[in-house]
Order: sequence, then structure tokens, then C-alpha cells
Amino acid sequence: MRVAFAGSPAPAAAVLRTLASSRHDVRLVISQPDRRRGRSGTATPTPAAQEAERLGIPCLRPVTINAPDVVERLRDEDVGALCVVAFGQLVKEPILSEWPCINVHFSILPAYRGAAPVERALMDGVTETGVTIMRMEAGLDTGPVVSVHRTPVDPGEDAGAVMDRLCDLGGPALAEAVDRLEAGTFDPVPQPEEGVSLAPKITDADRVLDTGLGARALADRIRALSPHVGVRCAIGGEPFKVWRAAPSPLPVGPGLSVVDGRLLLACADGSLEILELQPPSKARMAAGAFLRGWRGTLELT
Repeated sequence: MRVAFAGSPAPAAAVLRTLASSRHDVRLVISQPDRRRGRSGTATPTPAAQEAERLGIPCLRPVTINAPDVVERLRDEDVGALCVVAFGQLVKEPILSEWPCINVHFSILPAYRGAAPVERALMDGVTETGVTIMRMEAGLDTGPVVSVHRTPVDPGEDAGAVMDRLCDLGGPALAEAVDRLEAGTFDPVPQPEEGVSLAPKITDADRVLDTGLGARALADRIRALSPHVGVRCAIGGEPFKVWRAAPSPLPVGPGLSVVDGRLLLACADGSLEILELQPPSKARMAAGAFLRGWRGTLELT
């Protein structure tokens, strides 16, 4: 089947790569406009746009996918479906009615509808997540379900590891959904009415090293925002990011402490061992390496 693909970040690029290697013909990729990134401020294509270039697939980068010229291009390509993965724009009419829009969503719907399903699920300490393939409609991730593919979540896994596994599930699942559409067996069913939850985008408030949380909850927040966002704190007046941590049985006083060479943080219900962090203008490092080189105070400020 001739299809178009809409997606932007790295997970979308991974699913695009799998779909393009299937028997289906990806005629067009649509991605977010190039954005200025890094200290140089250079305009950089999204990962999905870069993958499209590598694959030799034409790529549009419109301000909105719903613009008349984009709709006309979809018609000109004579595609039978639009596949959508973490695109970052709302898909509206007439696209929703004119083509089957098949979405790869990184949660077990109806749980975690929204922009940050993996991060929000890990913050909640889930032990299982998955990929839902659905047909899109006007509501936020409310469309009928084609298939669900589940995977367990280990308490030590961060969002990067979980997302990689979900992409490995999502690519073949999307290709299978297009198979079914082509074969006439594409028969999505409504989502359950129970179990609905939302996964709003990550905000600055989510990035705070909040010692008012319990140790397990704070460890879950840290792994949910690793390896790309990071939880922030200030140590001795210097800005740090915390990338990896785990609850500890060792008792500690308020704030940060060093016990048996371990960097510990007092939380609402015990202590958290900080395992990996990033000092300002330096790379991520193990807590032991940080402690050997740090000459400042360990006071949280």
C-alpha cells in the first residue's frame, strides 16, 4: 500500500525506518519545521526528517499538516493511509475523514493519553506498558484500537530504554495494521470507558528534585526524565542534573550526605542514593567520580 508518514522525534524516526523496510511504499514524510538547536542556533531537521532524507523519501516540513497545499500533496501521492507517530501537531479535517489515519501511541490506551505517555507512566511506577495502534479521530488519543502490544517495565529502567523497546514493538505493529487495512480486515474497536488517564507534556515543575516526595517516587521521576531531560537541582550553588538514582535503606540526615562513599539524599520517607549526575559544563558521571573530584559544599541550594 502507498502510505504517508507523519512524525518528528527519534522514536518516530525508528518506526519510520521499520515501516520503510516493510512491503509498503512510504511515498511522503511530513515532519515539524526545522528548529534552532544547540549553542550555535543552527536550524536542524527533526530526526524523522533526517531519516526520510537517508531513505530517499520526500519530506515536507509545514507549519501545519492541515494546510491546503499539504492536503493536496497527499492527494497527488494517491496514498491509502496516513501513519502518525509522535508528530507534534493536531491532525484535523479533511485529513481525518479522507484517509485512514493510523497512530502509534506509546501506552496501553485509554491510559496515558497525551504528549508524554512514557514519562508519565514511569513517574507512576508502572510495571507494564505497551504500544497501542489506533485509528485517529478528533479527540486526544480517543480513537478506536486496532491492536495492543504489551511489555513489562523493570523498576531500574529509564525512559530511554523503555522507549527503545516500544519502538521495536511499534514499527512491526504499524506495518501489520497497514497489512490489515490493505486486506480489508482493519476493524478497530472502541477504547474501554474505564481506565482513562492523561499524560500532559513535561513542565519545569516536573524537573525539580523534590525531596518532599518519597524515595521510590523521586527515583521514578528521575528515571522518567532520563536520558534526555534530567531532574535539576543546585549543589553548593551550582546547577546539576540528576540522571540515575535508587531508594536506599541507609538512614541519613536532612539534605545530601556521604555514607560509605555513597551520595545519599534525604526524602520524605527515607533516603535516595544518587548514582549518576551531571555537574555544570561537564559530562554525566557516576556519583563516586563526582565525590572524588568535588571540592565544594554538598548543601542543596
